[in-house]
Amino acid sequence: MSETSTRLLQRQILPLDKDNGVFPLYVDLEEAKLDADRYDVGSNKGAKDLNLAAIRQSTSTGRSLHPDQILSRTTVRVNPNQTFSFGTYFNAFPASYWRRWTIVDEVQLKVTVEGAGATVTVHKSMARGHSQRVESAAVESDGEVTFTFDLTLKPFVDGGWYWYDVTAGDAGARVISAEWTAEVPAERAEHGTTDICITTMNRPDFCAKLIGQLADDEALRPYLDTVFVMEQGTQPVTESEFFPAGAEALGEKLQVIVQANLGGSGGYARGQLESVRKGTATYALMMDDDVVCEPEGVIRAVTFGDLAKRPTIVGGHMFNIYSRSRLHSFGEIVQPYRFWWQTRLDGYSDWDFAARNLRSARWLHKRADVDFNGWFMCLIPRQVLEEIGLSLPLFIKWDDSEFGLRAKQAGFPTVSFPGAAVWHVPWSDKNDGIDWQAYFHQRNRFVAALLHSPYERGGRMVRESFNHQIKHLASLQYSVVEMRHKALEDLLAGPERLHEELGTKLPEINAFRKQFVDAQLHVDRDELPPVRRLKPPKKGKSDTEIPSSLAIKIGALTAPLRQLRPVRELSRSYPEAELTAMDSGWVNLVKYDSVVVSMNDGSAVALYQRDPQRYRDLLKRTIEMHRRLHREWPELAKRYRAALDDVVSPEAWSKTFGIADD
Repeated sequence: MSETSTRLLQRQILPLDKDNGVFPLYVDLEEAKLDADRYDVGSNKGAKDLNLAAIRQSTSTGRSLHPDQILSRTTVRVNPNQTFSFGTYFNAFPASYWRRWTIVDEVQLKVTVEGAGATVTVHKSMARGHSQRVESAAVESDGEVTFTFDLTLKPFVDGGWYWYDVTAGDAGARVISAEWTAEVPAERAEHGTTDICITTMNRPDFCAKLIGQLADDEALRPYLDTVFVMEQGTQPVTESEFFPAGAEALGEKLQVIVQANLGGSGGYARGQLESVRKGTATYALMMDDDVVCEPEGVIRAVTFGDLAKRPTIVGGHMFNIYSRSRLHSFGEIVQPYRFWWQTRLDGYSDWDFAARNLRSARWLHKRADVDFNGWFMCLIPRQVLEEIGLSLPLFIKWDDSEFGLRAKQAGFPTVSFPGAAVWHVPWSDKNDGIDWQAYFHQRNRFVAALLHSPYERGGRMVRESFNHQIKHLASLQYSVVEMRHKALEDLLAGPERLHEELGTKLPEINAFRKQFVDAQLHVDRDELPPVRRLKPPKKGKSDTEIPSSLAIKIGALTAPLRQLRPVRELSRSYPEAELTAMDSGWVNLVKYDSVVVSMNDGSAVALYQRDPQRYRDLLKRTIEMHRRLHREWPELAKRYRAALDDVVSPEAWSKTFGIADD
């Protein structure tokens, strides 16, 4: 028999701060109230709609851990006769992920408790969410007691978790620690190390605090090789008042690299390049600068990667930094026919663990297999970077998803791993579909599709792009249409200019946008004229009532034609309405000749004005462009695929960064 060694996979942790918004992610006081099985609900649309609404409803009673009960990073006090469940995001054991992707087939759980009369009960769940009691043990006397449970991973092929509950006796109890371990081959006993690659631009305090979080965690320190900070802004992280403490703690492990603003892809690619050139770390971990990190998640990601069957990209999840118990997404895919990223089809986004706990949410128990993981937190083995290359030079958008698809085609899977996470601003709070980022959304999505779409001519890509152009035209968003049009022109020019234009495209786009009224933001609403209209709403109805599905279909057919009508003269001097961001969908925007629209982040407003002449010109060019794109797709895909290896090579990136290639 080959020699083995005991390896720590996961330990019980409690929050680093005493923000009660995160407590449900660590310890749960609520009961489990499992929602209905979708196979029991059936295919009736009404029944499915009711069930989907029920799944979203809160089952929480409001019971909560008191901050004083947290005694240390690993120890919590349980009050007399109180029950704590550790079947939570950070403390349940994601058995199905270990079963599917790693060499581990058995684990051992050790729970150390104190308090006569306390009981420890181990549970497991299956992929359909049903839980089963596995084993229990009781504390019979005072003093610390460690219970050991040997657990197999065989039943978890499709999903499921292990967790433990602790119920205190009459005198209360303390849960001192818990550890999940496994016997692994001796050559896998030592943990790997990771470089952390942080791209930052004008978020000095946020970034400096993140460096401090990484530096201050003693458990994490042995796993860190180098923390690379790619400084691309005009407000350097080194000038933050929070920087010196983290820099001193990290010492030589911290490297701040100053370079031009090359976007997220340029920043991450620099970190990837430095990591590969240095060659001392097992992994390179991409991390955003504006996150709050759970350092234990980095340790877990490294551990999972160490024990994976093959080199595996290990991603973390993203929680909402403003509502910290809310999970943005549990796993993302690229829908192949539309070629658009989305939450997996049987999952949910914006899930609030404080409202409905893990044990009550059936869908969370099925293993979520993904195509990629966002680079807000994503651990990439150095071997993968060496074999498939670095990020594409896309500035922002689609660099992480394209890399995941490229890795998958090369045989390197991505796992979005439960228990590894950061808190970040959710995408829903941003305006990146209609500001300068619209250019990069459009161009980079098509670049990725040309490289990886399994369908001839990208499936629905060209048709959907055309439909979106019409929608933006009908919504009076002419700057967006022009940017998306420019994106397709640059796409058709081929992959050869991606590196060349990486540092110049954003200034070019920003200068281009200035000519459009709808792209000019006003922080003060009073900079724009007041609302005036000749005709009041028909029968006093609200302009923002939610339309029926029939009304939406009719609107989609008639809206493009309405844009050809002459504009109402008064609308040139006064907006006809004001719309909040939540009401500014195309179904409302198409009603007006001019309208003031709020931005999603609540920081400013813009004036949209209908222009029939511009509409005709843009519509004509949009038709011509999409016909050309459809016609040239096959040859264009060949060009991009042939150029890929060179474009993502360390040599190409070294030239872009202006550094010598060793």
